[in-house]
This record gives sequence, C-alpha cells and structure tokens, in this order.
Amino acid sequence: MTVFCATKMTKRDRTAWFKGGSADCRDEVAPGGRAYRLVLLGAPGVGKGTQAELISERLGPCQLSTGDVFRAAKTLDASERTPALNAALDYMKRGELVPDETVIGIVRERPNCLRCPAGFLLDGFPRTVQQAEALTGMLGDLGVKLDAVLSYDLPVEQIVSRLSGRRTCASCKAVYHVATKPPKVTDVCDQCGGKLVVREDDRPEAIRVRMEAYEKSTAPLADYYRQRGLLISIPADGSPDTIFARTQVALAAR
Repeated sequence: MTVFCATKMTKRDRTAWFKGGSADCRDEVAPGGRAYRLVLLGAPGVGKGTQAELISERLGPCQLSTGDVFRAAKTLDASERTPALNAALDYMKRGELVPDETVIGIVRERPNCLRCPAGFLLDGFPRTVQQAEALTGMLGDLGVKLDAVLSYDLPVEQIVSRLSGRRTCASCKAVYHVATKPPKVTDVCDQCGGKLVVREDDRPEAIRVRMEAYEKSTAPLADYYRQRGLLISIPADGSPDTIFARTQVALAAR
C-alpha cells in the first residue's frame, strides 16, 4: 500500500514520516515550482513552531518534526514501529535522553520524506553537530541539497517576557498569555472555569536557565551551518506575518 507524506497544501498526511520504512512520500511540486529543503532553529519562545506552520502552508514543504514522530510512536502498534522507534521509546520509558545515534536512525529510516518533491522542513533535527553531519551524509546519498538553515533569533529578555506571561489552566491545560491572549476573567479559564497558574518552567529564573542551556548546545550547530554558508538569522520580533515576510525575503535571495 502506498501512503503519502503530503497531499495538498491545506492538509497534509504525514503517514510516511510517522511510520517510516517503505512508506512512500510524494507530493506535487511546491507553489512557484521551487521545493525548499530547510532546517529550523530557534530557542523556546521565539515562535519557531508558528513559523514552521506558515512556511509549510504557504511555501509548500512538508513539516517534519521529530517530536511528532516520538508522540505518534506511542500510539502505533508494536508491529508498525521501526527498530529505531522502539529503541527511542525504550530510552524515553527509562526517563533517559534519546542518544544521537538513535535519533539519526529514526531520520535515516525515512528517506522518502527527505526526497519529497514538495521539499521538507526539518523541525527538531538536527540538534547537535553529530546529527548535522549525519544529515549531510544522508542528503548526499539521496542526491538532495539543503537550501538553508533558518535561525529565529530574539534577545533573551524578550523571550523571558513572552514565556513568563503564559498562564496555563490547572484543569484542562489550556494556555493563555497575559498580553497577547488574556482570558475573559483574570486567572480564570474561558473553557472550563479552572484556575490559571504559572508553570514552574515559565518562571523568569527557570527560563534564563533554559536559554543558557539552549545557547550552549546550539552554538556549535549554528557555527557548523554558518561555515557552510547555509545559516540565515531572522529577527523574531513582531507579528507572525511580519516574521514570515522576513523569512520569505531571505529565502527568495538564496
């Protein structure tokens, strides 16, 4: 049976990405005849997820998130899981980080998605230089060239402001923001009436620790792609449409 990574711009079936193996990944050529092959970087709070959705919807590449693969793996029957997925789940069950070799194996099991005619948008991979080097090798074997690595950048204090303003419903887990998405009644969930709270990892001191860890781990990866002329830094301030417009201009100049 043939399955598809994407069908139409407005609705994507990423079965091939979730299942891997021999699942086929095909789509019509992206709008404008250009198939973008991209990697996304960005610290928590910069709006990378929103930009990934906009790029996929408006420019056509299939959004390939390793986080989505891990979440989907938990719902798959054991017979449908690939060896690398089973290994990743074993690490996660033990509360351990999934090592580079296993993450690389998961992507390697999905070659058809990497050569999708509509292009791809890798989100969450690579995270380390080792993973980046492995991706370079995979793409070389497939005869595919990476177009750009988009790095969404925002000063730490602005990230702290964004994340520390989040409020989460203690009951239904709905998410609000005191500035951009406030509830109708202060500290009360619109959906279920539950109390809105500040999660521990949304407190300013916790956010700064996360940002330091992110910068430390990502700096070598950014340098790897900068040295290869692939890194594009995009200011992540402003509305999602404003940031997307910057992205589109940067890509058009490649």
